[in-house]
Amino acid sequence: MQFTLRPWAITDIDSLVLYANNYNIAKNLTNQFPHPYTREAGIAFILYAQSHNPTCIFTIDINGQASGGIGLHTQPDIHCKNMELGYWLAEPFWGQGIITRAIGQMVQYGFENFDITRIFARPFGTNIASQKALEKAGFVLEARLEKTLFKYGEFLDELIYAVRRP
Repeated sequence: MQFTLRPWAITDIDSLVLYANNYNIAKNLTNQFPHPYTREAGIAFILYAQSHNPTCIFTIDINGQASGGIGLHTQPDIHCKNMELGYWLAEPFWGQGIITRAIGQMVQYGFENFDITRIFARPFGTNIASQKALEKAGFVLEARLEKTLFKYGEFLDELIYAVRRP
């Protein structure tokens, strides 16, 4: 399946709310990704994504619809040479290799456009699909922090995957 990464537009609000309002997505993300996902949350997110220059948060556009999101997030202080990768994809498009390819594009974009040496991601221990996507994209497991996260009433492992500038 073909996709493009492009900046978010306010016209993406309907597809963002349609796809993001999904428990199966929210359960694998931080609480900053709300569930239920409201129109107000979507507008606030799009405005936030548009506020970065250069752009570092993109929509995953499939057939002209915002069908997910992927972004690189700067880190403060002594972590300034690192960026955190975050992403999600609409459930109808799972299992098609889209996220693995989007991760690869973001890694290339990150190393070409930012003065960083490492990109990391922190999937939940329960999110096997995300772990596999990161590994296929060249990320290496650096750490497993047991029972560190607390989501929906249970403790979960946090994994730290990273890729270094070639």
